[in-house]
Amino acid sequence: MKKLEIFQSLWGMELGHPTQPERSHEENFRKVAEAGFDGICLDPTMADLDYYRETIPLFEKYQLKSMVNLFPRRASEMKPLLEFAREVKAVKVNTVAQVMPVSVAGAIPLINRWLQEAEEMGIQLLFETHRNGILNDLFFTLEVIDAIPELLLTADLSHFVVDRELELPLRELDKGFINRIHERTDCFQGRVATREQIQIQLDFPQHQEWVNVFKDWWREGMRSWRNRNTDDATCVFVCELGPPNYAITDAHGLELSDRWVEALTIKNWVEGIWAQLESEDSQLRTTESS
Repeated sequence: MKKLEIFQSLWGMELGHPTQPERSHEENFRKVAEAGFDGICLDPTMADLDYYRETIPLFEKYQLKSMVNLFPRRASEMKPLLEFAREVKAVKVNTVAQVMPVSVAGAIPLINRWLQEAEEMGIQLLFETHRNGILNDLFFTLEVIDAIPELLLTADLSHFVVDRELELPLRELDKGFINRIHERTDCFQGRVATREQIQIQLDFPQHQEWVNVFKDWWREGMRSWRNRNTDDATCVFVCELGPPNYAITDAHGLELSDRWVEALTIKNWVEGIWAQLESEDSQLRTTESS
């Protein structure tokens, strides 16, 4: 049976509070494990490797799986970051590559080089839809996935909403573009954006239209994933609500909502969506067999 695993971003555990100290790695791992997450996602650049190596014993201690979002800033940095992914035994390896050719023609050989390096190390490398990364733009990304049929994505659709300033109600054309992203998505990252803000509060009344759009996108994306994958496959969804300045703050630098509560809210939503999709598939199998 297909399986869902929900991870929490370690970056998302940062407080970014103007007066309170940050929690230790140990405190964060304990909190994530007690909340029932399946794993933790790390976000290393080359400069951060020692910082993230401190977490390695905690994965086993708290029975959490690891995922990595790699941030190479030079083409040559991908290989050592992939080696770190093996070191931490990452079950998903994703990159927000910050080497950014301005043309698709320039990006294609670089992406193919990195895919080859990963394949030689026995790693399936995903590329994230992310501003300030090689897949910075929706249209650019659509051209790239057309040019590289084997390329699979980690979909963080919040970036495309801001990048393209998508309007509500969504145009049929934009729905079609997002569906094409769904078809190539192997992993999901969760936050809710509006056309003006990358990360908004989930329970504010004025944000509910966008909350519903993202819930629908996650449902459509996971349905597409289920249709493409075998019964023993695992779908990974990462709750990734970032600290300030991703999180909006007031005049005193205090966040307008509780990000940890919101991460748990997204976790519950996604579990509910997955259960609904499983029920639909079960009913379909029953109908087909009768």
